[in-house]
Amino acid sequence: MKNPKYNFLSKAGKIQNARLTSSFVLSGNVHDLFFLEDGTHGKYIPLIDVLSAKWNLKDRILVVYQLNAPIKFVDEKDQVLVEEAWMKMRYGLSVEDSAIQKMINPKFSSGSKTVQSEFVGWLKDSQVSPAVALELLKLLCRCSRSAVNGEPILEKDLIVIIERADLIIPEGEISRLSDTDRHRISICHNWFSDYGFLSGNDTVVMVAESKSLINNEISTLPQIIDVEIESPNLEEREHFIEWFNDGQPDDNKLKLWSSVKKLAELSAGLSIHALRQLLVGACYDCKIISPKEVVKKVEEYIKGQLGEDMVEFKKPTHKLNDCVGFSGIKHFFRNEMIPRMSGDVYETLSGVIITGPIGGGKTYLAEGAVSELDMVVLVLKNIRSQFFGQTDVLFERIRRIVKALNKVAIFLDEADTQLGGVSLETHTTEKRLTGKIQAMMSDSELRGKVFWILMTARIHLLSPDIRRPGRAGDMIIPILDPKGQDRDDFVNWMLKDVLSGDEKENFFETIRSLTEDYSAASFASLKSELKSKSKQAKLTSSAIVLIINDHLSPAIGETRKYQELQALINCTRKSLLPNPDVTHEERLGWMEQIRELEQKGIR
Repeated sequence: MKNPKYNFLSKAGKIQNARLTSSFVLSGNVHDLFFLEDGTHGKYIPLIDVLSAKWNLKDRILVVYQLNAPIKFVDEKDQVLVEEAWMKMRYGLSVEDSAIQKMINPKFSSGSKTVQSEFVGWLKDSQVSPAVALELLKLLCRCSRSAVNGEPILEKDLIVIIERADLIIPEGEISRLSDTDRHRISICHNWFSDYGFLSGNDTVVMVAESKSLINNEISTLPQIIDVEIESPNLEEREHFIEWFNDGQPDDNKLKLWSSVKKLAELSAGLSIHALRQLLVGACYDCKIISPKEVVKKVEEYIKGQLGEDMVEFKKPTHKLNDCVGFSGIKHFFRNEMIPRMSGDVYETLSGVIITGPIGGGKTYLAEGAVSELDMVVLVLKNIRSQFFGQTDVLFERIRRIVKALNKVAIFLDEADTQLGGVSLETHTTEKRLTGKIQAMMSDSELRGKVFWILMTARIHLLSPDIRRPGRAGDMIIPILDPKGQDRDDFVNWMLKDVLSGDEKENFFETIRSLTEDYSAASFASLKSELKSKSKQAKLTSSAIVLIINDHLSPAIGETRKYQELQALINCTRKSLLPNPDVTHEERLGWMEQIRELEQKGIR
C-alpha cells in the first residue's frame, strides 16, 4: 500500500525554500483529513496537524493562530526563544517604535519583567482579539529579522499559519465592513506589503477554502500566491479504504460487492471525511457496501457541497430511441456529438449549445444523448449569488468535485437566464459568473472529464465568448419543430393507445393539418389530455378532432419564430438546417426577419 504524496505540500515547500513569496494561501479541500506517516500504521488527521508535523523543523519556528484560540508555538521551547528575542528587541527600540508601543500599551516600559509580562499578556489577549493576534504576529516577524549590534536576535525563521483566514480578514466592500474588520485588513496589508517582510525569510500561510473569501485588499496583492488542495484522487481514496480496513478487527472487516479499487472508483467526488462516514456506517451495520449506497453517498455529498438549490444530481433513464421524431438530430448525436463526448482528450469537445424555440424538446433530447454514455449529470441552477465572491467559491467547489469524477456532463438549462454577459452594462457578479464558466470550459485539465451542455431558447443573449469555437460554440445545435416524417411520428405517438380504431378516411391527414404548427411540447400536452379522456373508453376519431379543435395556440407565435431564426442563424452545421444547401442570401433573409421582429419589440 503506497502512501499518498500530496502535491500541495511539494508546492508549498518550493515556495518557502525558493523564497518565491513571503505569504501564500492554502485553499481548496482544507477541511478534509490527510495521511501522516508515524512509523507504524500511520494516521489520517486534519490539515493544520499535518502542517504542524511536516513543518516543525529545526531551523524554523512554527506558529499557529486559530480563531478564538491563543497563538500557539508548536514547539514549546521556541516560545522561550521568542520571548528572549522580544526582550532584546525592546531594549533596542528606537524613539519612534517606543511611541508606537506606548500607544498600543500605555503600561509599556523597557524593564525586562514588564516586557516579558507584556509578551505573555499579548499571547493571552490574542485569544479574544484577532487584531491583537495579527499585530503580535506582525511584530514577531519584525523581531525575527531584527538585530542588536549587528547580531540577529532570533536565529530561526518563522512560519506563521493563520487558520480560517476568511473569517479573520473577510471578503466585502471596505465601506461596508465594521471598524474591527477594517483594522485587521489594514494590519495585514501593511504587514504583507512591508519591504522588510518581503525581503526576509519568514513565511505567512493563510488557510481558507477559497482565496476569494479573503478580503480583496489582501487576496489581490501581487505577492500572494494561491496553492490549491485538490479533492482526493483515485489513489488517495484507495489508500484510505485499505488503511481503514487494515485497522478493523478481523471479525469486522469491510464487506464489498467487488474490489477495493472498484469502491475507490465509484466513490469519486467524495472527501476522505465523507468516505470515512460511508465505511464506518457499513462496518457498524455489518453489511455489504452496495454500488447504490456509494452513488447515493456521492450524490448527498455533492448536494451538500454545492447546495440542493444550486445543483441536481441526475441519472437519465431514457435513451435516444425513446425520443419521438427528430431523426436527423438523433443521427447527428449518435454519429457526431456522442463520439466527441467519449473520445480522446484531444478530440473531446468542451461542450455544446442546444438551442431552438421554447417547447422544442431540447432538455429531453440532451438527457437521452448523455444517457447513451452512462454519464453522471450535474444540473446547475440558481447559480447567481447575491454575495460578492460566493460565485467564485461555488465554481471552485464544482471544479474540485468534477476533477475527482471520472466523467461528468454539466447541464445548464435556460442558460441565458443563468448566465450574464460581459458588457459594460452587465453587473459585476454576472460578469464574474460568465467568466468562471468560460474559464472552466477552456481548462485543459478538465478537457475529457467535463462536458458542458447549455440549453437556451435565446442563444443571442449568451456571451459571444461562450458561443465561440473552442468552447460550447464548437457545436450549436438547433432543435426545431417536427416536420415531414418526424411530425407523422409525433402524430402516431400522440394517438397511440387512445384511438378506438374507427378512424375515418383521411383522418390522419386531418390531424396533420390541425397540428401543423405544433411543437414537441404541444404534442406531449395534447397526448396527456387524450390519455386522460380515454381512461373510460377509447376515443373516436371525431371526438379527437373536437378536442384538438378546442385548443387555441398561445399568443407566442412571433416569439417562437424569433427564437427559431436565432437558432438557425447561430447553427454551426449546415447538415442540421432545414435546407443544408442554404445560401448566403437566405441567411441574410433570416437576419432581415430578425430585425423586423425586433422592431415589433420581440426579443
